[in-house]
Amino acid sequence: MDINVQELKERLDKSDDSFILIDVREPHEHEEFNVGGQLIPLGSVPHELDDLEEHQDDEIVVYCRSGKRSGVAQSLMEQAGFKNVRNLEGGVLAWIDAYGTT
Repeated sequence: MDINVQELKERLDKSDDSFILIDVREPHEHEEFNVGGQLIPLGSVPHELDDLEEHQDDEIVVYCRSGKRSGVAQSLMEQAGFKNVRNLEGGVLAWIDAYGTT
């Protein structure tokens, strides 16, 4: 099940640390604006799966610019046995539409 920007913002505002937030965009995109996720560019996701293995049963939220790359990351992670990976619907573009960049 995916997650929308409103639910993610509510959880971040409450300092909810029960999930892992991963930005699968490129470093320059992450530097321009991010919502606080750990940067793991999509091309690096397959190589980082071992490091994330301890979180296979944890909730993980992935995001990118529009939701496409994070959808690919979600699929890769699910194929590797991660059980609760959620894609941010609309990505950073939806976040900016709803909340701006501040």
